[in-house]
Amino acid sequence: MERLTHLNREGRARMVDVSGKEDTPREAVARGRVQMRPETLKQIAAGSLAKGDVLAVAQVAGVMAAKQTAQLIPMCHPLLLTAVDLKFTTDTAGSALVIEAAVKTAGKTGAEMEALFAVAVAALTVYDMCKAVDREMVISQVCLLEKRGGKSGDFRRSEEGGENVHQERE
Repeated sequence: MERLTHLNREGRARMVDVSGKEDTPREAVARGRVQMRPETLKQIAAGSLAKGDVLAVAQVAGVMAAKQTAQLIPMCHPLLLTAVDLKFTTDTAGSALVIEAAVKTAGKTGAEMEALFAVAVAALTVYDMCKAVDREMVISQVCLLEKRGGKSGDFRRSEEGGENVHQERE
């Protein structure tokens, strides 16, 4: 089992020293779901909610969140992001909105937290925009789908959510 890198010798939290690492291209993709009533999903798709275009606002919120991750997650390094994109798909059979965020950077550390934070804040924004008509929405399954670049290699979550594909860099 690997040791936790965000703890010092005394077991206290620390920001990891990445000064010796090379800048390399890095990418991360995360996904999450917002379960809701079918009527709520229809209103989002039709753009008929009183607060406005839910997906447009959630898109901007997700981008803003990715850019501000280090300000709210204490041990995250501030990153110069080169791209942030969010994609929304409707799962009508499951009555859910699926949110996916892709983040890119060129730096000493990866963008996994930025992708995860973008999804989480976009999902919370959907909740905020729709809570007047559906307070029983559930935000779930926020997870890292894949990451590329860096010393630890590439990672891709399996579709079943069990075994992961992890490829070490040579």
